[in-house]
Amino acid sequence: MKFEIRTATPADRETIQRLIAISACELSRGYYSEEQISAALGSVYGVDSILIEDGTYFVAETDGTIIGCGGWSKRKTLFGGDQFSNRDAGLLDPRLEAARIRAFFVHPSFARQGIGRAILDRCEKEAANSGFASLELMSTLPGIEFYRVCGYEATDPIFMMPLG
Repeated sequence: MKFEIRTATPADRETIQRLIAISACELSRGYYSEEQISAALGSVYGVDSILIEDGTYFVAETDGTIIGCGGWSKRKTLFGGDQFSNRDAGLLDPRLEAARIRAFFVHPSFARQGIGRAILDRCEKEAANSGFASLELMSTLPGIEFYRVCGYEATDPIFMMPLG
């Protein structure tokens, strides 16, 4: 499959938000209940405008259609979109702290075709070029295997949503 990775712009915001909802709903089935997915879409999953403003958020496009997104951050916030209330936009110290891998979503019709990996490669290179020696992230359950295959190691699990 042929696609291009480019830096996201404010004009992409609504399209990215729709992509996040579609990806979360479809690719999270079997990992989370419908109630958990709905709660996450309302409170955590969403566009982080600061990533777009910082120029560290990317979209994958094919034939002018956005089919994937993800980014890295030089800020303390580990996860969550604009609507997530517990965010810290303070800058990280690249000499002492790890950059954050953030908000990866792929359209279900294009999952497992190298899109996430291509975006992650771009993020890793740009974070390194900005002086960061390490990266960290918080993954959803569907993303754990993807990040493991890409060389990331899991630490202790953190549960952010009700499991009921």
